Amino acid sequence: MHYSSTSRWASSVRLVTKSAGAPDARDLARWSSSLAGIARTGLGFTENLYERERFEEILHVAGDIKAAAHALDDALEVERETDHFVQEWLANVGEGVPGYVTPKVAIGAIVGNENGEMLLVQRADSGIWLYPTGWADIGYSASEVAAKEVEEETGIECEPVRLLSVIDGQRMGFSRFGMYLLLFYCRATGGALRPHPLETSDVGWFGPTALPRATAGASWWAAAAFAAINGEEAATAFDPPRDPVWRP
Repeated sequence: MHYSSTSRWASSVRLVTKSAGAPDARDLARWSSSLAGIARTGLGFTENLYERERFEEILHVAGDIKAAAHALDDALEVERETDHFVQEWLANVGEGVPGYVTPKVAIGAIVGNENGEMLLVQRADSGIWLYPTGWADIGYSASEVAAKEVEEETGIECEPVRLLSVIDGQRMGFSRFGMYLLLFYCRATGGALRPHPLETSDVGWFGPTALPRATAGASWWAAAAFAAINGEEAATAFDPPRDPVWRP
């Protein structure tokens, strides 16, 4: 299965030409992560020493691409950190199915109240405001993680109602690695505002015209969020396939 993925990647790369535009740091980061994922998955399944050497060579190429992406992103001359990237990837190689590299999964919750307001938290580390989010935990369903994160971060109890969107975080530009965000609409059912002592510095309810200035990404999620809070029905949104898939 992973060999066919490599074949599709090679076919898509041949479609990338100068006329399509020069790649930017986001493209390089995505290509690096995908190459590293293919190589790590191969290392997890193969017992052939020759194949292992080839996959490790791919990791070094991916490391070079990642270092170049960092240089472009910072617009500064930076020291190449290829060996560091490669060692980090190798340290996370599993065997068999556990070694198949997939995107990490994050869960977000749009929580609305009876006043048409939305629940936001202020991150303690950055001061940025956003809806409650967290990594998916093993042993919980995605909707259970949503409800759990909301209560832990804000003190508010909620009922997940429907899935609003499935977003590729790396494609959207808010993640440097492969990550899918499952964004749920939830209805507040109880509790009281109580910021998490470590993760959040503040929490609150906000209307559509009163979002904090330091609210992250509201341009792409706020309209759909308040539409859901106001009872409007809509199909689950997702990133449409690119043509070809390896271009922005």
